[in-house]
Amino acid sequence: MININESLQPQQLTALLQQFWQLSAARIIQLEKDYNTAQGAPVFTREGTYTTRGWTEWTQGFQYGSAILQFDATGDELFLHMGRNKTIAAMAPHLSHTGVHDHGFNNVSTYGNLLRLMKEQRIPHNEREQELYQLALKVSGAVQAARWTNISGGGGFIYSFNGPHSLFVDTIRSCRILMLSDALGHVLQAENDVRINLRERALQHMKATARFNIYYGEGRDAYDVLPGRTAHECIFNTNDGNFRAPNAQQGYSGFTTWTRGLAWAMLGFAEELEFLSATMPAAELGWMEKAARATCEFYIQQTPTDGVPYWDTGAPGLAHLHHYLQQPADPFNEYEPVDSSAAAIAAQGLIRFGRYLGEAAGRRYLQAGLTVLQTLLQPPYLSTDPRHQGLLLHTIYHRPNGWDYTPLGSKVPCGESCMWGDYHIRELALLVQRMGKGEPYYTFFNCV
Repeated sequence: MININESLQPQQLTALLQQFWQLSAARIIQLEKDYNTAQGAPVFTREGTYTTRGWTEWTQGFQYGSAILQFDATGDELFLHMGRNKTIAAMAPHLSHTGVHDHGFNNVSTYGNLLRLMKEQRIPHNEREQELYQLALKVSGAVQAARWTNISGGGGFIYSFNGPHSLFVDTIRSCRILMLSDALGHVLQAENDVRINLRERALQHMKATARFNIYYGEGRDAYDVLPGRTAHECIFNTNDGNFRAPNAQQGYSGFTTWTRGLAWAMLGFAEELEFLSATMPAAELGWMEKAARATCEFYIQQTPTDGVPYWDTGAPGLAHLHHYLQQPADPFNEYEPVDSSAAAIAAQGLIRFGRYLGEAAGRRYLQAGLTVLQTLLQPPYLSTDPRHQGLLLHTIYHRPNGWDYTPLGSKVPCGESCMWGDYHIRELALLVQRMGKGEPYYTFFNCV
C-alpha cells in the first residue's frame, strides 16, 4: 500500500522538476539527432537505445508531443519549433487512420497541445494555424468514433485494433478526441447522412468500460472480491452484442489486473470527470465517479509503498516477493518486473481525481499522486545517464510476448524506457509544475 506523504506540496518538488526538465531536454535533442525515423516511430529502448516494435505507430504523437510539453514547461522555443514542424510534417496520416483506437494518444498530444498553447496565449495567435489544428481534431474524433460495435441492451464501444469483438480499457483515453471534436462543433456523418453525436458516443464507450472492464467487488465472477480490479480487454459476441469474457493482451490474465491498464482507467475517468462536470449534474456522473474511485483505491492498496507497481497484480512471481506491498518496489528483483510507466499515468489520474473531489474528499488522492511523482523524479526511476536515450526507467511494454529487454545477469526486464512513459512523466511534471507556480491548470480541454 502506498505510504502517502500527507504534507508534500507541489512547490517542494521545484528543484527536482528543474533537474527533470534539464534531463528531458537532452533526451529530446538526442533522440531527434540519433533516431532513424525510417524504421518507424520509437517505442521502447533496448540497452538504452530507442527502437521500434509494436502493432501500430501509436507512439509517434508521444515523441513530438514531448517536445511541445518541453516548450510549455521551459519556454525554450527550440522545442516548440521541433514539435510543431514534426506534427505538421508527419502526423497527418494519424488523423485518418481507420485501423486503430489510439487517436487520443497521437493527436491530442500533438495537434491538441499546439491548439491549447495558442488558446492559452503561450504562442502567437495565427488564424490559419488555429484552423488547421481545429480541423485536425475534428477529423480525428470522427474517424475514431467510426470504429464502433453495438452491444446488447443499447450503447456500444470503440473497438480496439484486435477487431469488433474487442473492448480495450486503454481506449478510454481516446475518448478525449471525441469530446474535443464535439466541442469544436463536429459530428460523425455516417450511412444515409445519419449524424452521430460524438459526445454521446464517447459517453457510451466510457459507460461500457465502467460496466465491463472495471470490477467493483460485487461478485460478477469468482475473483470479483476487491473493487477496482481491471480487465485489459473484454470480449463480445459480435452477432448479438453480448459480453462473453474478460481477457488480457498485455496483462497476465483476464482475471488479474495489468497495472498500466488500471492506470489508463484511473486517468481516463478522472480527466473526463473534470471536463464533464462543467456541463453535467453530479448525479449524472455517479457511475463515472464510482469507476474512478474504485480504480484509484485499488491502485493505492495494491501498489508498493513508494507508489510504483509491479506490471500485473496477479503476476505469479509476486508470491516469491514476501510482503512486497509493505516495502518499496524493487525493479532489480529476480521474479517480476515493475512498470514505472503505469506509475506516471496513475499519478496524474490520482491528482486529477483528487482535485475533482475537492479538498476534503480528494486530498488523499492528490497527496498519493504527488507521492508517486516524488518517487519517479529520483533514481532509480529517473535516468541521469547521458548515454541512455530514455527518461523514465524500469518500464514494461509486453511481458507475455517477451518483448522487453532483460539485461545480462538479470532474470527480469529492467532499466529500460518507453515513449509513453517518457511522455506521461513529462505531462505529469508539467501538471504539477503549473500547480506549484499557480499557473493555469493543465487539462486536455484547455484547447476549446
